Amino acid sequence: MYFLFLFIDGLGLGQDDPESNPLANAVMPNITNLLEGRKLVRDSIGKNGEPFITKYATLHAIDPILGVEGYPQSATGQATILTGINIPKILGYHFGPKPNPEIKHLLEEGTIFHVLTQRGYHVALLNGYPQSYFDHMNTGRRLPGAIAMAVKLAGIPLKNTDNMKAGQALSADLTGQGWRDRLNIQGIPIYSPTESGTQLAKLTLEYDFAFFEYWLSDYAGHRADMEQSCQLLEMFDEMLGGLIEGLKDSKGLILLTSDHGNMEDITTRRHTRNPVPGLVIGPQFLRDQFVIGLKTLADITPAIYNFYDQEPFSG
Repeated sequence: MYFLFLFIDGLGLGQDDPESNPLANAVMPNITNLLEGRKLVRDSIGKNGEPFITKYATLHAIDPILGVEGYPQSATGQATILTGINIPKILGYHFGPKPNPEIKHLLEEGTIFHVLTQRGYHVALLNGYPQSYFDHMNTGRRLPGAIAMAVKLAGIPLKNTDNMKAGQALSADLTGQGWRDRLNIQGIPIYSPTESGTQLAKLTLEYDFAFFEYWLSDYAGHRADMEQSCQLLEMFDEMLGGLIEGLKDSKGLILLTSDHGNMEDITTRRHTRNPVPGLVIGPQFLRDQFVIGLKTLADITPAIYNFYDQEPFSG
């Protein structure tokens, strides 16, 4: 049994408009197949917010606004996902991109990484980080995002260059090419997008709970670049095809979701107030149980805890 949390930063459910929404423009056959011909857009959800259910997946619209004025931001959105607590409501505002002291304090009180590790489950963040990232952290010149911070606070080591070379982690660009071209780090496996999905499936099955963060989507959204956004989405879709194929003989769930909208509307460079997708992939009986009460970012972690309570795991 596995659970893979596939986090894609800055991805909302926007209009079915190929002129403004890369998700309506990009060629994404694996997403389209999961949704039986529909796209990852708001029109794929029922008019009254009902989930769209197919043989392979369930698509929910998840509220990232959480009853707080303003535009959702990464730090409060991700911290809400990781804790199951409506952090913007507690603070009275959305905040990001990196956690401030108040958000860090709330993360210290316990996240899904901490809770599941304490329960005895084998938990990992599957992203790899270069040595320069750790060096900047140690000097205080760079703050970790909420996800990496939560992992460190839970006592789980972040995966490093050695893990990347051993095939025990994936780069944020999926293929590993950026580590060679931009960081000049040799010995890193280079994958095609489909191969990266196959590798992600392999790594997922080594853990009870695995998490992978794809943040290039948010960067592309802030650039409001249709061509780049479509390229990234199409690469991500290829990865998803390899992932699903690699997990087809195993039992568990994939959850694809986000912290706020951004990339789905290139008419603006800022975040949006659109709902985010809650795309759940796996056997329908597991999906049906998982999505009960899934309405906001604060409902995600409780749904995962309930999933573990309902199903036998190796932990």
